[in-house]
Amino acid sequence: MPDHVSEYRARCFPARTFQAAPADAVVSGIRRHWTAILVVVVVLLAGALAGPRLVLGPQVGVEPVVRQNFVQTIVASGRVETPHRVDVGVQITGKVVGVPVKEGQVVAAGATLVELEASELRAALDQAEHAAQTAAARIRQLQQVQSPQAVQTVKQVQIAYDAARDALRRSESLLSAGAISEVELQNSRRAEQVAAAQLRIAQQQAASARPSGSDAAAAAAALEQAQAGVDVARARLAYATVKAPRAGTLIARDVEPGDVVQPGRTLMVLSPGGETQLVVEIDEKNLQLLTLGLTALASADAYPKALFPASVVYINPGVDAQRGSVEVKLRVPSPPAYLKPDMTVSVDIEIARRANAVLVPSDAVHDFDTASPWVLKVAGGRAKRQTVTLGLRSNGLCEVLTGLTASDRVIPVATATIVDGARLRATPVK
Repeated sequence: MPDHVSEYRARCFPARTFQAAPADAVVSGIRRHWTAILVVVVVLLAGALAGPRLVLGPQVGVEPVVRQNFVQTIVASGRVETPHRVDVGVQITGKVVGVPVKEGQVVAAGATLVELEASELRAALDQAEHAAQTAAARIRQLQQVQSPQAVQTVKQVQIAYDAARDALRRSESLLSAGAISEVELQNSRRAEQVAAAQLRIAQQQAASARPSGSDAAAAAAALEQAQAGVDVARARLAYATVKAPRAGTLIARDVEPGDVVQPGRTLMVLSPGGETQLVVEIDEKNLQLLTLGLTALASADAYPKALFPASVVYINPGVDAQRGSVEVKLRVPSPPAYLKPDMTVSVDIEIARRANAVLVPSDAVHDFDTASPWVLKVAGGRAKRQTVTLGLRSNGLCEVLTGLTASDRVIPVATATIVDGARLRATPVK
């Protein structure tokens, strides 16, 4: 290379000597700018995170609007009950000598349930029967002895009276002829009067002894009274044995041999066999929805997966003021074998049924119980207030008659920060 070129370069581009900066100087520089660096990093991260939210809105869980068959039901709980229960007790005071049945046992109508000590009652019955036999014997005596004897007495007294009357007539004739004195006539007259009185008495006694007479009536009344005493004694003796009035199951027993019992105390509870019913309490606000004949599906809490049909047969006309509920009874046409009295049951009473109904979750409906319910639906990445008309409602779902279609998505009411027109990014509710 020519010398003048080298000289030119040396003048224009003088040689420089570079030396590495000390390590302490580097660290000191980083420390001086650390705060600025940190601020820049935070700003960049915040922008990365908040950018979609600021531009597209927050992520919001949404519920889908679906179309499917829908059944509106009223859900209630209650118990199993037979139409009639019989509280079994005694009608007389006595000592229990036998209880031949156990709790839970199925008994036939007329089966012995409780036996009381009855020796005194049997003696009273024997005494009453003897009194009745005596009264019956009195009637036989009237018919076989006294009545014929009274008739015979009347005949004898009649003969005596006829003789006294004839003697009086003769005395009257002899007095007219002057053959006897006035004193003898008076004696004949008194004899005739005595005979007449005796005849009347005999006739009255005979009349009383006849079947239609007073003696016979008194004897018949005495027999009836004695027979009534027999009936009373026999009934009291029957009270010593308590029998099942109907076939059924003993669901309670509170008596043991040796107990002294008295009327008014329940010793057993009999659940008669026959129709089984479910008794449930329905909130009074659903009263307008209930009618006789509605079908239902029920299950015992002890067997929750085993469902059996039932139907509404009774709606109490009164409302329980304290609980605000109405008693409803349902008939179980074919009760399962495991169903027992007083079991707790759950019942779904079918109120209405709709095919291909548009359904929205109840928790997405605002002003649910007002005349103008509405929802927030997702439209174009924003929340949009939509007025809806509701139909059937049950189990957390509402039928939408107008306002929504099956392709819509709605925002739950619990998402209180979302308002009409707000941007959002819809995500399924988990």
